[in-house]
Amino acid sequence: MTEPLIEIRDLNVWYGTEHALKGITVDIPARQITAVIGPSGCGKTTLLRSLNRLLEETEGTRVTGQVLLDGVNIYDRGVDVTEVRTRVGMLAPKPFPLPMSIYDNVAYGRRIHGLPVLDKGNGRHLDRIVERYLRAAGLWEEVKDRLHSPASGLSTGQQQRLCLARALAVEPEVLLCDEPTSALDPISAQRIEEQLRAIKTETTIVVVTHSLRQAHRLADYLIFLWLGELVEAGPARQVFQNPRDERTRAYLAGDIG
Repeated sequence: MTEPLIEIRDLNVWYGTEHALKGITVDIPARQITAVIGPSGCGKTTLLRSLNRLLEETEGTRVTGQVLLDGVNIYDRGVDVTEVRTRVGMLAPKPFPLPMSIYDNVAYGRRIHGLPVLDKGNGRHLDRIVERYLRAAGLWEEVKDRLHSPASGLSTGQQQRLCLARALAVEPEVLLCDEPTSALDPISAQRIEEQLRAIKTETTIVVVTHSLRQAHRLADYLIFLWLGELVEAGPARQVFQNPRDERTRAYLAGDIG
């Protein structure tokens, strides 16, 4: 395993009296795609939302333990939540383009977070930054002649790639993807997967997926959750080919879950 970027230590999450995550300890390797798998209700999305403190937006939620990002616990008192969410971006299951132009959707994050609108090191204008991240999301050629048209005019698949470009434009260290292709047709889903593979050399990616086939295609590292507990984690090929836990073996075989 490569050096971890995120270290999760004895993480517990409660929704009211429901103990949703139970003592999770696992590392997320840097610049790889980590897939989180398991049946519905096992805690996959809860784990994902714990990594950028989005859980705090749900009333009655309590979190204990540590999530270390570059060695700093993001739950420590005094940590800037806005900074955490800039460093750890999110791609939701369904696209939600902002009610503005394609161009402004990509530029929006840099503007609200006060990030430079000049490209790093070469003095190029924001136009070039927008182009860079639309290219990174595989969308530039499709929208370059209508950048100032409403984003609502894009297809669902294009909107999801626009949301990917918007997330990448603030240059996050980590990108969290919660079922990022669940609302897409197969061709659009394939394009999202291609872009995730293309950016993993620069961005650590954590993907929640219900699809074992998608996990096979994408994952370098695999985390398997069952009823809020971490059952198994390791290099994806190792877990798929030789799972250590009988529950992992049964889930991968389709016998449970």
